[in-house]
Amino acid sequence: MPLSLDDLESHLFKCADIIRDAVDPTDYKEFILPLVYYKSISDEFEKQYAENLDEYGEDFARREKLYNIPVVPEGYLWEDIRAVNDNIDQALNEAFDALTEANPELTGVFRADYIDADALDDDRLGRLVEHLSKYDLDRDSIPPDMLGEAYMDLVRHFAEEEGKSGGQFFTPPHIVNLCVRLVDAFEDGMTFHDPTVGSGGMLIEAARYYREEQGGDPTKLTFTGQEVNPDIAAIAKMNLSIHGLDGEIQREDSLSNPAFMNDEENELTRFDRVLANFPFSADWAKDDLQDDPYGRFDWHEKLPRADRGDYAFIMHMANQLKRPERDEAGGKAAIVIPHGVLFRKHESRYRKPMLENDMVEAIVGLPGNLFQNNSIPSAVLVLNTDKPAEREDAVQFIHAADEDFYEELSNQNELTEDGLDHIVGNFREWTTEERVSRTVSLDEIRENDYNLNIALYVDTTEPEEDIDVGEELAKLRELQAERDEIEATMSDHMEALNYE
Repeated sequence: MPLSLDDLESHLFKCADIIRDAVDPTDYKEFILPLVYYKSISDEFEKQYAENLDEYGEDFARREKLYNIPVVPEGYLWEDIRAVNDNIDQALNEAFDALTEANPELTGVFRADYIDADALDDDRLGRLVEHLSKYDLDRDSIPPDMLGEAYMDLVRHFAEEEGKSGGQFFTPPHIVNLCVRLVDAFEDGMTFHDPTVGSGGMLIEAARYYREEQGGDPTKLTFTGQEVNPDIAAIAKMNLSIHGLDGEIQREDSLSNPAFMNDEENELTRFDRVLANFPFSADWAKDDLQDDPYGRFDWHEKLPRADRGDYAFIMHMANQLKRPERDEAGGKAAIVIPHGVLFRKHESRYRKPMLENDMVEAIVGLPGNLFQNNSIPSAVLVLNTDKPAEREDAVQFIHAADEDFYEELSNQNELTEDGLDHIVGNFREWTTEERVSRTVSLDEIRENDYNLNIALYVDTTEPEEDIDVGEELAKLRELQAERDEIEATMSDHMEALNYE
C-alpha cells in the first residue's frame, strides 16, 4: 500500500524522538534535515544509476550529464552509510564532504558536524539512519511534491519546537498563501525573489500555486532568495531541491550585501514578484549605507533609524521590482509588515514618496498572534509598479483582523480558508464592504498626512447591539419577581428562627 502523506510526515518527525535529549531542540533541524535530503538523493541516484547501467553500461553509467540530481560518489550511497557500525559520526561527515566535492553546487548546504555533537553516539546515529532506511525516498516511491510537503512539515515542527526563535525562519503557511494569492496571476518565465528567504516557504508556495491553481509548470519559473543566517540558507537550498525546483539561494544580509545584481548597470536585479516576511524593526547597517551605491534608500534625505530597519527593507524591495519603463512589465510585491509602518509619525517621510509614486495597491490588516516569534498585529503591504488604470491614485484597505477571518488555536491564531478567500475576493474585485474593505483616494490619504492607519479609512469598531426595550423590561420584571420570591423565603426562615 502506498505511503500516505500523513504517514510520511509522522515517520520523518519521529527522527526528533531518536535524538531528543541528545541535542538542543534548536539543533534538530541541523542534524535531521540534511540526513533526509541525503537519503532522498541517494535513493533517486541509485534508481537512475540502475537505469543508466542498463542503457549505457558500467563505463558510462556515472556520467554527470545523465542525472538530474546530485551524483552520489562510489562508496557513499545510503546503504554504504547504513553498513557502518562504528564511528558513524565520522562516516556521516565524510559522506557529506564527498557529496559536496562531487557536486560543488551543494557547497554550504551541509553544515552539521556530527562528530562535534558528543551526545550523538553510534547508538543514536545508528538508530536514526536505520529509521530513515525504512522507506525508499526516490521519486517513483515518493513523488517530489509529497516529499517536499513532508519536508516542509518537518521544518514547521522544528520551528514549533524552537518556540520564538523558530519564527525567524518559518512563516505560517496561511500567511504565505495569502501573500502569493495577492500577487497572482503567474506566467511562464516569471522571476520570483525573497530577500529574507528563511526556509524558502514563500518560493515553494508560489511554485505550488502555479502548478495546482493555475495548471502551470513551475520549472519554467525562476526562484531566488537571500538569507543572512547560513544554517537557514542551507535549509532553503535543500527545500528548493527536494521540491524539484531549480532555484538559487545566496547568503549574507540583503541590505548590506545584496547578492542579486545587474553588474553592468550597477543596480539591483529586478523581479516580476517579490515575496517577503522580513524581521520586524530589526537593526540595520544605517551608518555603512549612508551613501548606498545602488541608490536604494532615496525616499528621503534622512535614512530610517538604525534600530528600526522596516523601511530600509521596503525601499530595498521596491527597488527589486520590475518597472514598465525599463523592463516592459511591472512587478508586484507582497510584504508582511508590522502595523507601526503604517502610522509612525516620523516615517511619513517614507510613506509620502511610496504613495506619490503610486506603487501601493493595497494594505491588508491582519489579527495579532499569528506568528511564533511575536504576537503584535501585522499587515500585508501590496506594491505594484504597474497598477491597472482603474486602480491608479487609490489604495484599498482591508480590515481582516476580526474574528470572522481567523480561528484561535492553542498557541496562535490562524487565518481560516473562508477568511483567506474573503480577503482575496475583495482585493481582486476591488470591493468596498462595510467594516471590511474600502478603496481610498490618494487625495484623502494626503489629507491625513499620509497616515495609513487602517482605522482611519475602514470603521473597525465593534457595532453596538440593538436593544429591544420590551424584551429587556420583561427580563427586569422576571428578575424582580425572582428577587421578591427569594426575599419572601428568607423572611420565612428568619421568622422561624425568631429573628426580626
